[in-house]
Amino acid sequence: MLIVGGGYVGLFTALRLQRKLRRGEAEIVVIDPEPYMTYQPFLPEAAAGSISPRHVVVPLRRVLDKCEVVIGEATAIDHAKRTATVKTLATEEEGTGAITVPYDELILAPGSVSRTLPIPGLADYGIGFKTVEEAIGLRNHVLEQLDIASSTRDPEVRDAALTFVFVGGGYAGVEALGELEDMARYAARYYHNVSPDDLRFVLVEATDRILPEVGQDMGRYAVRELRGRNIDVRLGTRLDSCENRVAVLSDGSRLPTRTLVWTAGVKPHPVLAATDLPLDGRGRLVCTTALKVDGVDHAWAAGDAAAVPDLTATEPGRECAPNAQHAVRQTKVLAQNVLSSLRGKDLKDYRHKYVGSVASLGLHKGVAQVYGTKLKGYPAWFMHRAYHLSRLPTFNRKARVLAEWILAGLFKREIVSLGSLENPRAEFELAAGTGRHPEAS
Repeated sequence: MLIVGGGYVGLFTALRLQRKLRRGEAEIVVIDPEPYMTYQPFLPEAAAGSISPRHVVVPLRRVLDKCEVVIGEATAIDHAKRTATVKTLATEEEGTGAITVPYDELILAPGSVSRTLPIPGLADYGIGFKTVEEAIGLRNHVLEQLDIASSTRDPEVRDAALTFVFVGGGYAGVEALGELEDMARYAARYYHNVSPDDLRFVLVEATDRILPEVGQDMGRYAVRELRGRNIDVRLGTRLDSCENRVAVLSDGSRLPTRTLVWTAGVKPHPVLAATDLPLDGRGRLVCTTALKVDGVDHAWAAGDAAAVPDLTATEPGRECAPNAQHAVRQTKVLAQNVLSSLRGKDLKDYRHKYVGSVASLGLHKGVAQVYGTKLKGYPAWFMHRAYHLSRLPTFNRKARVLAEWILAGLFKREIVSLGSLENPRAEFELAAGTGRHPEAS
């Protein structure tokens, strides 16, 4: 049994299968490029320093102790032959090319990747926010901009360093903006010549609303809340260019900036296009309500990669939204259906009515709409933390994150930038090349 993807769907499906499979009934192989699963809803808090980066990831090998975990990337799948083409670190070192992994049952859960557009300068200057590495890199980058602004005498460099542009008004963009704005304005108090009011944060959203999942009323409240914090929210506006560190917007604005965070949506993982399985117009796998790939035996999918009919929708033809709420619940049905298929039992349909959404707008600030109840401010922020703590995999990680929150309430924020972690050999290379330690010069 091959599971492609070690994210939320892949991890929990494998976890449930290894618990319920009888001895010798099946072997489980999990393939993912990273040796850990990232709990993405906590990336904004990790970027703000509220949570340690290592506590928002779950090590696959330790949790999936009865599975074979292969750290590699599935580049193609030939389901007709029941084989997957996989590149691993070893194949790159050996120069032997990709390996072929055979399977009997296939579970596709590779998730999604950032959706980018052919905007001039975006590939050169844009910063993503989908992995823990990107989140911590962005934190280091933001704090580094405060250092640049504090030490430069050039007003243009200073203004560009203190201007932060976020593109995308969904969960990722708004929560990242809220947390980092909180952190940056707090950090500014420790700079003698940088005031919190000197920082300029801009949110660019192409539609006329942000956070559509929490409803129109809470979306409008979120806009008022952000603008009340002196955040420039531009609705109905697109990014046209960001060449030469200048963000050019569709409303004619030109914003010199050294920080442009791109969170304008996601798209299906490229491996889906390299399969012989049916895809919909958006590039997702066409699935049945039982989470089987439609018209294909021995192939299953869930999460962002799957287009699953929504049985609770009043409109015909509607599909489950590719969000964490559905992914969490689909894993239970998926694992049970795979077991039922192996044992010749009937399959169960996936059915879950959308109950609402929660979003953080920074420390002690948030919006929520759950079971028709609208919350804002501290109650919504508390619900956001409580919900995601309950969904964080493993008791180990839950306890560590809770302990960090308690400690964060007792002590001041950490505002240390560890940008050198992104190039740890730089100091040694300099010392080896010059014959002296950099600090001695």
